[in-house]
Amino acid sequence: MRTLIQPSTFSIVAYDPDAQEWGVATQSKFLAVGSAVPWAQAGAGAVATQSYANTSFGPKGLALMASGLSAQEALDRLLTEDEGREHRQVGLVDAQGDVTTFTGRECIEWAGGMTGRHYALQGNILVSKETVSAMAQAFEQARGELADRLVAALAAGQKAGGDRRGQQSAALLVVREKGGYAGFNDRYVDLRVDDHPRPIARLRELLDLHHLYFKRPDPESLLSIDKKVARELQRIARQSGHYTGRLSGDYDEATRKAVERLVGVENLEERWQPDERIDPVVLEFLQKAYPAQRRPATRGGKRAKKSRR
Repeated sequence: MRTLIQPSTFSIVAYDPDAQEWGVATQSKFLAVGSAVPWAQAGAGAVATQSYANTSFGPKGLALMASGLSAQEALDRLLTEDEGREHRQVGLVDAQGDVTTFTGRECIEWAGGMTGRHYALQGNILVSKETVSAMAQAFEQARGELADRLVAALAAGQKAGGDRRGQQSAALLVVREKGGYAGFNDRYVDLRVDDHPRPIARLRELLDLHHLYFKRPDPESLLSIDKKVARELQRIARQSGHYTGRLSGDYDEATRKAVERLVGVENLEERWQPDERIDPVVLEFLQKAYPAQRRPATRGGKRAKKSRR
């Protein structure tokens, strides 16, 4: 007889109607929880499948919701076709933001879930139900993008007790139409911490890096590249080896191409502006990466003069 291993997990599925984003965040005392629990598709919804996870619930649930079924209708269909349903735990949010959660009778205590406006929470082998209660409160009170609110919910759940066996892995998946790199797919955020003593904290760090590299800038925050900014960009690009001209302060074609190449080298191309403006986040990053060199001073604070020979 095959021995089943119970992965203890808590998760949240949610929808942001303003950003048109669907997402899942999860943590577990289980290696690489991101490979099994989270599933999402822009325009269809999101699924978290856990406990003795039936991973087919992910693609099947998304296909059912993409065909027009509600979260509850999709769940009912999934459970009807699954003989092991009482071992399953699953949460779904559909294209309209309607949600549902299910916990089978054979899931190990504490096991259960709850729903709120556009979100569903579920967990098993938890210290107590306070884990999901704390997650709900944190999600509703958090600010920022859907991804930030999902991670805030995980952190609150862990602080309230979390998985009673401890921590090991965490994952975050957020989709939106053309949200992936260069707009070629819908995976706006797809981050995984597969094995770590503090996976949620590490997931938060990775999300901060994701915002740095991939978050599209607010158009109102963009800086005009005047003489002062252009000169600074020339200095930085010359220090990096991408520019060899004078520090003229003119944002000419040579300067623009040099800075564009440097931005690509630093993986900030998603924040690049083709016109005579720059994202202040990019400028600050480059200034920290290539700080201005201080010239040495002699006694009395005067700079040393080159000797004549």
